[in-house]
Amino acid sequence: MYAPEKIRNIAIIAHIDHGKTTLLDCLLKQAEMFRDNEEIPERAMDSYELEKERGITIFAKHTSLYVDDFKINVIDTPGHADFSGEVERVLGMVNSVILIVDAGEGPMPQTRFVLSKALKLGLKPIVVFNKIDKPHADPENALNQTFDLFVELGANDEQLDFPYCYASAIGGFAFMQEGDPRENMRPLFDLIIEKVAHPPGNLELPFLMQASTISHSDFLGRQATGRILEGTIRK
Repeated sequence: MYAPEKIRNIAIIAHIDHGKTTLLDCLLKQAEMFRDNEEIPERAMDSYELEKERGITIFAKHTSLYVDDFKINVIDTPGHADFSGEVERVLGMVNSVILIVDAGEGPMPQTRFVLSKALKLGLKPIVVFNKIDKPHADPENALNQTFDLFVELGANDEQLDFPYCYASAIGGFAFMQEGDPRENMRPLFDLIIEKVAHPPGNLELPFLMQASTISHSDFLGRQATGRILEGTIRK
């Protein structure tokens, strides 16, 4: 069992084609969530055929990454505007959001609704400027556009001082500033551990859970996924 201080709950949001699913696949690989002899599928968190066929995320997915002695719970949220309701429903489960922005295109309209909801809930985003290795990348302009979007959406002073890093999901690396080594995703893992608040809650109180999604497994039957607000649960 992990103490609340060792848990981080985050949701990942992005405009379609800004590399959200590729980045998640990369984080899963580098957190060693697969065995050495196990084939790692592309779009590992897309479980519905339509998602894999169209290359989009429709339903929110949940997984956990284990980095050092921390447990990072990740929600892969839909990036298309048509599925914004699914995103809004699960934002109450997390303590921060990772906003992925194409370093060449800057923030796009489909992120506005979800980002606005996250800001109104008081969440402080971490921004990842992805595709930094592409010829069209203009990270300074993307950063300025992102700051302007935060201002436009009414972000408070703390939210405007958002932490950020640069990354290439395809290349498998992240870094904080120009000149840093481009080796792996460790800088992003460190940013999540350092900047995301741990969930509140009293382990001594009776068990209380806020369920957000109900799904079905051929092996386990009906499953409820949610956020434990108080207490503990055991097998």
